[in-house]
Amino acid sequence: MRSPAAAIAWQFRRQHRWGLIAIIAYLFVLAMTRIVLLARGQHIELDEEKFAFLIVVPLTATFIYFLSVFSFGLAGDLAARESMYPARILRLPVTTAALAGLPMLYGTAAMAILWLGTRLFALWPSDFDVPLVWPALLAASLLAWTQALTWMAYPSRGLRVIITVLWLAAIDTIIMVALKLRTSELVMLALLAPHVPLAYLVARSAVARARRGDVPGGLARAGRIADVLPRTRDPFPSPARAQLWFEWRQYGRALPAMIAILLPFELALLFPFSHTPELIFEVLLFVMFTPPFMAAFVAATGAKSSGDPDGLTPFLATRPLTNGTLIAARMKAMMWSTLAAWSLVFVATPIALKISGAAPVVIERMHRFVEVMELPRAIAIVFLVAAALLASTWKQLVQSLFIGMSGREWLVKGSVFATLTFLAVVLPLAVWISRSRYAMAVLFTNFALIAAVLVCFKLSAALWIAMRLHDKRLVSDRTLVIGAICWDVAVLALYGLLVWIVPLALIAKYVLALVAILEVPLARLAAAPLALAWNRHR
Repeated sequence: MRSPAAAIAWQFRRQHRWGLIAIIAYLFVLAMTRIVLLARGQHIELDEEKFAFLIVVPLTATFIYFLSVFSFGLAGDLAARESMYPARILRLPVTTAALAGLPMLYGTAAMAILWLGTRLFALWPSDFDVPLVWPALLAASLLAWTQALTWMAYPSRGLRVIITVLWLAAIDTIIMVALKLRTSELVMLALLAPHVPLAYLVARSAVARARRGDVPGGLARAGRIADVLPRTRDPFPSPARAQLWFEWRQYGRALPAMIAILLPFELALLFPFSHTPELIFEVLLFVMFTPPFMAAFVAATGAKSSGDPDGLTPFLATRPLTNGTLIAARMKAMMWSTLAAWSLVFVATPIALKISGAAPVVIERMHRFVEVMELPRAIAIVFLVAAALLASTWKQLVQSLFIGMSGREWLVKGSVFATLTFLAVVLPLAVWISRSRYAMAVLFTNFALIAAVLVCFKLSAALWIAMRLHDKRLVSDRTLVIGAICWDVAVLALYGLLVWIVPLALIAKYVLALVAILEVPLARLAAAPLALAWNRHR
């Protein structure tokens, strides 16, 4: 390479060329659409829904993608204590200022091009005053602070997540207040201008510490002290138990640790809103969806936490254990991780409701719910919702079985980006559908067809995986039959519960059967032996 700038640019171009090509193609389509309309003298006015799908959702997804790319968020463990700056780049013979400044420069340029391209080529509503400069500076500021905070080392696992989220949320809150006060663009620029240089100074210090290998002690010191104390633990009774202990130590503690850090801040919101029922239930809904949300990132980055680019270290690949034993240990560790995380939620939430004074509001709503649904059916619904949340968290965690064990780095990175994109798309989509009567009617009318198509895809994938497992002799015929029977029993049990709970006047029985088939995991779990065998013996 001719210069450090070219070397680091080559790193981004080599690893993320397809994502950058897709973004360039999107801007090109916007530009061609705008040019054709101007050439024909046509004027198209987008309503709120079309504008959200064509502009807001792609812009948000691309912004999140840039956050992940230029902060190296796809290359490390978000919950780790160590810096997420890649070690291979830290070893380049360049200055620390270049290592910190060049990714920030490239990220700032990408954010500016993204906004200016969208601002110039997109079709904006006629009554919308589109600012010119400050949104690009806001995006660059958020990216710069994300880089600085993720490149720092922390004294405890999971602390990076909470500090980054709180700091970025504080910046967003200040900007939202300024927008509500209708401040001018010059004032917005004055508020945002100091952020990028301040973030650069923090990032430069973080990179310098990372190059020296400095990791704060603090909360981790107690763990090191415990390591030197005498232990009286008996030897493991079997290799499987030893592997389960290893999986728990390596991956299982990440999710409960992150929930333990985030949960107090979320439940603290109950105190100022203890007499506002709508806000209370919004906070509780946010708390309930936190474990599945965080589990998606734990699963996606679990393959990277060991530092092995293939997601399976030689230490694991050469152990005298069968593929089934390795997979079972991972699944059990993820089950215990799920139970530990949700135990924190189920214990802390009632305590917070009682202390904050919001408990009477929740109890009153629950009494109303029981009166409408009757006690047995209400208990069944609560049990079903709790089971669905637990199963969703566990399913997100066990995705690492076939993503991390596949040994394909692009799949691990793609899963993180897909998760971020899905969240960026599904949230505005859900809000739009809930507010549109026409969209709700279309969804309700075509729900059976959509579910049937998804069931066909799921069963086809499961059948193909079963045939591959049989052909490669990775799983015995007896195991395949027993697994199929257990899956059928789970589907029938869920179907019977849904038929009892849901009024058949609203949803037909066959639709409930499709829902039961979609909810019980099958293909993703069955793919784990294939991924592990391909990676372990290549």
